[in-house]
Amino acid sequence: MLKYLVKRIGTAVVTLFVAATITFFVMNLVPGGPFLSEKAPTAAAKAAMEAKYGLDKPLMVQYGRYLSGLVRGDFGVSYVQAKNKPIIDIIKQSFPVSAKIGSVAVLVSVLIGIPLGCLSALRREKWQDNVIRVVSTVGIAVPGFVVATSLMIVFAVKLKLLPSSGLSTAASYVLPVITLSLSPCSYIARLMRSSMLDVIGQDYIRTARAKGMDEFVTTFKHALRNSLIPVITYMGPMIANVLTGGFVVEKIFNIPGLGRYFVKSIESRDYTIIMGTTIFYAAILILMTLICDIVYKLVDPRIKLDA
Repeated sequence: MLKYLVKRIGTAVVTLFVAATITFFVMNLVPGGPFLSEKAPTAAAKAAMEAKYGLDKPLMVQYGRYLSGLVRGDFGVSYVQAKNKPIIDIIKQSFPVSAKIGSVAVLVSVLIGIPLGCLSALRREKWQDNVIRVVSTVGIAVPGFVVATSLMIVFAVKLKLLPSSGLSTAASYVLPVITLSLSPCSYIARLMRSSMLDVIGQDYIRTARAKGMDEFVTTFKHALRNSLIPVITYMGPMIANVLTGGFVVEKIFNIPGLGRYFVKSIESRDYTIIMGTTIFYAAILILMTLICDIVYKLVDPRIKLDA
């Protein structure tokens, strides 16, 4: 296990380096700059600001400086959104907001998606199965921004039942959580159905039933446990994505989380925020994937974590 963890940590460092490198150069290929969004800055003012932040240097020099700071844990400072504010402080301030709403969405996705998938498999070709498959397909197919906008129009504008922005009350969590959890919940239900159908057709399940074992024990002690492997595989990147708050969802519902900063940073070419949030998201994704690999071992002891 220790060798496996050391190998994965080494791989994670290389992955973060590659992600930072690709993001840095692709970001600088996009026309424009962080100071062009200012109110018609003069050429002298623009040159002074670029010199202040080192953007007047050759691209490879900027890249080297950024990597040097990154190794020391310095993500730089914001150029536009929160001028001169360290990126690490922005992440510390905004990520807990994203994580709070994301954690609720993950919990809702798992608590609803897994039972629906089991029900769909156990009631195969019945009306329950047909309804769950149609709803889950729609949930996967419809983009998040369409879901968010539709919910806002119906429940906030037309019916005036729920707030349309912020996280000031418990009711304000409802629309963002539904938006964030709809697609993961639907995907988990589909995965769970397929996996459960495969498992309940295995020989050991038929043997257990032939021996007269209780159907509840057969299904939920043996079949369910082995059906969770594909769901766990999906949950790694899903949790990473949802915990960051869903970039578009935070923008639509005006939630002061990390996702909103990321969207605004792209609009304003705030390079350091783009880099910082991308690297942070990559780190979360790598961590969640590692945790899922360890959970594999707990769910199915037959799985070996080879170095």
